[in-house]
Amino acid sequence: MADQHIASAFDRDLEAVQAQIMKMGGMVEDAIRLAAQSLETRDEELAEKVRGADRAIDALENQINENAARVIALRAPTAIDLRLILSVIKISANLERIGDYAKNMAKRTSVLSNLPPVNDSAGAIRRMARTVEGMLKDALDAYIQRDAELARDVIARDEDVDQMYNALFREFLTFMMEDPRNITACMHLHFIAKNTERMGDHVTSIAEQVVYLVTGEHPDDARPKADKTSIASEG
Repeated sequence: MADQHIASAFDRDLEAVQAQIMKMGGMVEDAIRLAAQSLETRDEELAEKVRGADRAIDALENQINENAARVIALRAPTAIDLRLILSVIKISANLERIGDYAKNMAKRTSVLSNLPPVNDSAGAIRRMARTVEGMLKDALDAYIQRDAELARDVIARDEDVDQMYNALFREFLTFMMEDPRNITACMHLHFIAKNTERMGDHVTSIAEQVVYLVTGEHPDDARPKADKTSIASEG
């Protein structure tokens, strides 16, 4: 009877921390969407909302880490359960980094809103961000459903994000060469595009955690990186 009580308490703790992961994931999805929207519409108020929400994302990551550590300390989980708890910690860390990149995007909105627009670059970045947001939604669904195939599909889609980034990088170089007045805006836009590409990498890491959680094995091959540019600053 005591063992059953311990097991049910462990299950409740595990459900609680996984619910926090899904809450954090939803907050990060919102951050990606709203940051890209604020960039395209030059909405500084919306950008400020994204920057403020990042503090709540950081706080939730800290809470998840504390709860996961408490479960490990109090419940003496089995090897399989320990793998689940450690995956929670790693997923929350990736979500926190994605939130940081969304905050960085929002930070540059106020600067870019005072500069002439460069073609449809902001719209292209928003489309790229929408792709990353869709990948994140599917990665979180794969985690909840323990769906390794969906997670592998997310990993494969990261190459699309890399290709979008490469195309934007080439465009920015062209715009800067055509008119030096575009240089400042293009540099800011490049940092944002690179941050968005890095978001895709962190979503891919979440999907890889799901594959490991479900199968006990890391994805077979090192994922190909289609980012061929030489500038790798993350802003």
